[in-house]
Amino acid sequence: MNGNGKIAFDFQGKKVLVTGATKGIGRDIALSFAKAGATVSATGRNAAELAGLAGEIAAAGGRCWTYPADLADAAACTAMAEAAVADAGGIDILVNNAGISFPERIVDLDVTHWDTTIAVNLRAPALTARVVARGMIERGYGVIVNISSNACMAGIDEHAAYCASKFGLDGLTKVMAVELGPHGIRVNAVAPTVVLTSMGTQVWGDAAKADPVKAKIPLGRFLEPREVTDVVLFLASEAAAMIHGETILIDGGVNARLY
Repeated sequence: MNGNGKIAFDFQGKKVLVTGATKGIGRDIALSFAKAGATVSATGRNAAELAGLAGEIAAAGGRCWTYPADLADAAACTAMAEAAVADAGGIDILVNNAGISFPERIVDLDVTHWDTTIAVNLRAPALTARVVARGMIERGYGVIVNISSNACMAGIDEHAAYCASKFGLDGLTKVMAVELGPHGIRVNAVAPTVVLTSMGTQVWGDAAKADPVKAKIPLGRFLEPREVTDVVLFLASEAAAMIHGETILIDGGVNARLY
């Protein structure tokens, strides 16, 4: 424990790749790994925001490689992963965090929105892992954490593509665990409920909308980004050495309720 009573993780010498690292959960994860001693490779669509993240990490004495890329583009996603692996000399920990959503009812489904959601939320983790895991297999070590959602557990209004992508990511996590586990690579996912990032606060800041949802959560509140980050760092650490192929719910108990 550190002086604040928080768990102190040590990732000195580890090289971490975080996708969707410019905002919200991904940014918090990248900063937290850097503070724990890891060298961070970060990707996102906004080059200026990536530069800001790298500057903050450098000011704290860390190092951050940045790779602007649109992960909806399969070629760009693959090129990003290949560059990150080459520059870092291999990646020890991959956090597939990038995600996107276009809320709309199934009868109004936009095919472009569907394709983009599946490409970013499901295909990009597979393509990134395809590249990164090759080096992990050679070294006989690696950790992959996929950022899912409790939308992988049940349907949510106006989230057909998003739910489909997260159900798929849950399945992808298990296949990756089966295939990569024998090579010393652990793979898990985390599935949070609503997280109060800046975007989450905009969407759920209205009490009239938020309170009925909170009422379904036994602990009665939404998540802060740090509460997701802590679980990700735990899963990446040796404290989780025998946790493999799991999707860890971070939902305040909402999925404990049957009715």
